[in-house]
Amino acid sequence: MAHDEPTAAGPTKLVIRNIGLLLSGALENPILDADTIVAENGRITAIGRAKDVDTEGATTIVDANGTTVTPGLIDSHVHPVAGEFTPRQNQIGWIDSFLHGGVTTMISAGEVHMPGRPKDVIGVKAMAIFAQRAFDNLRPGGVKVHAGAPVIEQGMVEEDFKEMASAGVRWLGEVGLGSVKDGPTARKMVAWARKYGMNSTIHTGGPSIPGSGLIDADVVLEADTDVVGHINGGHTALPDGQIRCICEGCKRGLELVHNGNERAALYTLRIAREMKELNRLILGTDAPAGSGVQPLGILRMISLLSSLGDVPAEQAFCFATGNTARMRALDCGIVEVGRAADFVIMDKAQHSAGKNLLDSVQLGDLPGVGMTIIDGIVRTQRSRNTPPATKIPEIVAH
Repeated sequence: MAHDEPTAAGPTKLVIRNIGLLLSGALENPILDADTIVAENGRITAIGRAKDVDTEGATTIVDANGTTVTPGLIDSHVHPVAGEFTPRQNQIGWIDSFLHGGVTTMISAGEVHMPGRPKDVIGVKAMAIFAQRAFDNLRPGGVKVHAGAPVIEQGMVEEDFKEMASAGVRWLGEVGLGSVKDGPTARKMVAWARKYGMNSTIHTGGPSIPGSGLIDADVVLEADTDVVGHINGGHTALPDGQIRCICEGCKRGLELVHNGNERAALYTLRIAREMKELNRLILGTDAPAGSGVQPLGILRMISLLSSLGDVPAEQAFCFATGNTARMRALDCGIVEVGRAADFVIMDKAQHSAGKNLLDSVQLGDLPGVGMTIIDGIVRTQRSRNTPPATKIPEIVAH
């Protein structure tokens, strides 16, 4: 697979048929009664039984062969720099590798590993706009990388956020990674960002890299970002009492990351379940970072939360799809008419003890990815990173 975006010439019509299990990504109805999906020009146009939908004129037909189709997975927390290169680990090709783990959309929490990252106000704005533009023009393997997430610094004013938003910047990087580490200043800047349509997140827990610092519950609650970034620590988690305080003290998103404290992730899950607010849980990897990159990080989080957190697997998949899409105002992540035709086709891994895909995930196994589709275009087939699937889909007409 080339490391730029595959394109389709002319109108396209994708038909995925013989679906064994269709996961919607929506917590309120995680399993759909359908065996066929139709998408035209990158958008879902029909979901249902084969006899009830219009499959004529398809430019691509995928036979799912009784496997499972889910929305493309969303990684809510990545730190891109330039293309597929990360100087943090001196590694190239990491985004395409995540695609082989079912991730079709990524959201930047700040381009913080850029060598010589500017910290003056003009430089912060320039780098954010550059990153947004660069990844808008480049989609490695077709993956949608929502980049350009400035790390706020002291001295920024409302006009700076208006300028960035008007240039297309939609996100704030992790509050606390720059010079703004106090609640009142963070709250003021987050409110300016929100006023102009920018979605925000905050570092939670102990310092992750030199120059960052502790961000505790008081600062998190006062800053009032849209997402509580890695509430399970990145890497070091807050004490349980502070985690509970955050969960109960706000209604914002609770992000669980692969690079964080796994016990704290399960504790947060337990609190969210007690509060009947599983819709607040979203997943990220926090990669690339000191722990490296984890192409299967989102799948591993789904399996962890399902198997050790006793969450039905179909709900755990929602944490990495529909929950994130709704919280981040994305047009993907849920299988419904009108949304982007981004899918992962998978099955239980060969020789898993599970009876089917959901059972295997509930037992702690990773599924085998057989195909990824973005904007109605097949991007990868059998994954080079997951264990081999028991059954795999195939392109039968193209």
